[in-house]
Amino acid sequence: MTSSKHIIPAHSIPPHALTCMAKEWLAEDTPNLDPAGVCVGSQEVEARLLCKSSHSVLAGSPFFTAVFTELGCSVDWMYQDGDEIGPRAVTPTAVVRGPARCLLLGERPALNCLARASGIATRCSQLRKAATASGWHGEVAGTRKTTPGFRLVEKYAMLVGGASMHRMDLSAMVMLKDNHVWASGSITQAVEAARSVCGFSSKIEVECQSTEEGMEAAVAGADIVMLDNFQPQELQTAAVALKARFPALLIEASGGVTPENLGKYLGPHVDIVSLGCITQGCPVVDFSLKVQKPVFQPSGTDLMDP
Repeated sequence: MTSSKHIIPAHSIPPHALTCMAKEWLAEDTPNLDPAGVCVGSQEVEARLLCKSSHSVLAGSPFFTAVFTELGCSVDWMYQDGDEIGPRAVTPTAVVRGPARCLLLGERPALNCLARASGIATRCSQLRKAATASGWHGEVAGTRKTTPGFRLVEKYAMLVGGASMHRMDLSAMVMLKDNHVWASGSITQAVEAARSVCGFSSKIEVECQSTEEGMEAAVAGADIVMLDNFQPQELQTAAVALKARFPALLIEASGGVTPENLGKYLGPHVDIVSLGCITQGCPVVDFSLKVQKPVFQPSGTDLMDP
């Protein structure tokens, strides 16, 4: 059995997904001619990837590498996803080698991906450390508030940063929100209808606005109750009441949770705390890619002279 300490998050990404996304990003950024390519040609060059945000967690290296692989370039990493970069103000992180025009074609798509993914991983790592330091043993989770077309990268970054990815999409788990309940008539009817389709293979979570709604959801067979937009003290009181009657029920707190007030939502009866700010409004990590100037030998110098 593989120890969790030796799990490599990148092994969860299907190779074909990396190739497909790299091709799409490159096609979006260069849909036609690349006029600037004639300035540099196809001479072999080397570029250094520099991280300029100290104490950041690296994430997204498989996507970065996939972009350059598609262009016939190679990438040698000095850090692995999940490593903290710093504390220096500027830290060499990787070296990219390949034809100049190809390397510059991949520069912006690759950097955009790496900056975004590392920013999310850094925030997740900070939140996870804060929760652990408080003695809480639940899960800090992301949400489905992701960038369209970029979810795989953002969910992967959560994984690297030590947070739960929550559900990947609408097919991964059933979450019945207020609109589902209102449209179906009641929490009980919504849970019964969803269970008739998903069977035993998917958990059902219900968004609840009160302890009473949480009780109805649990009685109907929900696996998880999300206490949405509760004030911290109200949340703890509701969680105690629900766990007393349904010990196996998972309790999730969501809505209004920020990095600053996270500690107020943690408690012995709360299993999951989810935060939309993991992906929305998350700062990026500052990376740059610098091509190294070639060293020219002065004309007339005999390379064989001592």
